[in-house]
Amino acid sequence: MAILVGRNSRIIIQGITGGVGRNLASRFLDEGSPLVAGVSPRNPGGEVAGLPVYASCYEAVAKAGATASFISVPAPRMLDAALEAVDAGIGTIVAYAEGVPMLDALRMAAYARARGARLIGPNAAGCISPGEANLSDLNAALLRRGRIGVVSKSGTLTYEVIADLNRRGLGQSTVVCLGGDPVIGTSHRDVLELFERDDETDAIILIGEIGGRSELDAAEFIKTAGKPVIAYIAGRHAPPGKRMGHAGALMGAPDENVPGKQAALRAAGAWVVDSLFDIGAAAHRILSGREAEKPRVKV
Repeated sequence: MAILVGRNSRIIIQGITGGVGRNLASRFLDEGSPLVAGVSPRNPGGEVAGLPVYASCYEAVAKAGATASFISVPAPRMLDAALEAVDAGIGTIVAYAEGVPMLDALRMAAYARARGARLIGPNAAGCISPGEANLSDLNAALLRRGRIGVVSKSGTLTYEVIADLNRRGLGQSTVVCLGGDPVIGTSHRDVLELFERDDETDAIILIGEIGGRSELDAAEFIKTAGKPVIAYIAGRHAPPGKRMGHAGALMGAPDENVPGKQAALRAAGAWVVDSLFDIGAAAHRILSGREAEKPRVKV
């Protein structure tokens, strides 16, 4: 089975009447994703791509059985949209907008966790289980169904890894892009725990970057994990004090740089690669049994 989103999900798009929402609705349906409705408080009662548009998430849950939501609304409206989705009982929520104020992100992440919902983002590409369901802006046509889980902060780097995996005949079980803001609702460790319990995931690829503690927290979990984890950390040549790309890609504590995160992951037993383009080869070696033992580094 997939994690977070799958063939049994019932997906809605909050903000479906906007340009991005309409485009995603058409794409999701073309891909065969289980998109069942949209939500637009300002434009309820009509249709988009043949799907009903409801006034609220509460109505979408009651009438369409919504279980997952992709929120495509402007940053100032993201907090209200996310809190409504959580209150309505939707279990998996992707907050797509960038530029969400940090206090809003803190509030929505804490509220979702307290209520047992899974919030991905803000500023997240989302999650996709190839061949089953898409709750992301990733192009499903570029992915292949398989048994490797991918968790990443960056959608762009994820595409590069997926292309390499596909060339080697290695497909993906679920791909999760967390977003690169300083505060996000779901961490690398959260997703690793889900993959560890997933019967259809044999190995996991972790793509991280400088800044924040997410990869360091993931290392603590990897110490006792049973499945192999291949890790890559971006930003080796980032100058100190310079934000690189994502808002959260800014080194704080000394161990938040590339060598610090690599050391923690290696000590935990992950296979750490220095180049993004070494990930596919490492995954192939591990799954073919040529690197069966979990690496350990004395610290």
